[in-house]
Amino acid sequence: MPLDDGHTTPFVVRVGETVRKPWTASTDSVQRLVEHLRECVGDLVPEPWGSDEAGRQVWEFVPGTDALGELPLTTVEAERVGTSIRALHDAAASFTRRESDVWTTAMRRPGDELVSHNDLAPWNLIRGGERRAFIDWDGAGPTTRIADLAYAARSFAQLDHCHETEESVSVLRAILSGYGASADERAALVPAMIERAEAMRDLLVGSITTGAQPWASMAVSGHGEYWTSAAQHVRTHARLIADGCR
Repeated sequence: MPLDDGHTTPFVVRVGETVRKPWTASTDSVQRLVEHLRECVGDLVPEPWGSDEAGRQVWEFVPGTDALGELPLTTVEAERVGTSIRALHDAAASFTRRESDVWTTAMRRPGDELVSHNDLAPWNLIRGGERRAFIDWDGAGPTTRIADLAYAARSFAQLDHCHETEESVSVLRAILSGYGASADERAALVPAMIERAEAMRDLLVGSITTGAQPWASMAVSGHGEYWTSAAQHVRTHARLIADGCR
């Protein structure tokens, strides 16, 4: 059964209680990362099951629906998102990297403090009963805590031109509370939100020239414009957002 796995991973199918998709240069490193995360945070990530007879990567199928259709988050759910991201970051901090590791992150890297998902967003959070799990780890790679948190918090709080800023800031505040964000992290959040939104914009717009897929098609369909507007929205409301972060 073909699965709608967003825009970035083609030929994704469900086979029984598993998900199969093409093996890539980074799959071995990604599965090793997620195995480590499962040891630390359990069902917050899907279980990787190596490869099948066709050479495809095999993952646990996580039943449920993505959080995108459940927005805006309640305060309780927003705090849970923040707590989950903090648990993933703390677990990732103890992951032992190898020189042979390969990571295929698409956006420019803000740093290499730890290896994380790089797209912790509502479309990658599955909610099924009491379980919450972040799926689709193919783009995992080096980043920083604040960059990963800023990208996720902006996405889950819906800080963009399509939503009321004060309501979004209320959700943001709950996410940061769940994360246990420090004063320094809160102070750095707004600039990091702008930088990550612009990094996504640059990836999409630049792909129109290079033809890199699926980014070029996404840019033509309007995704680049969204991220341009999202960055400008955060910049315009920076003071209000920063006050909400405190």
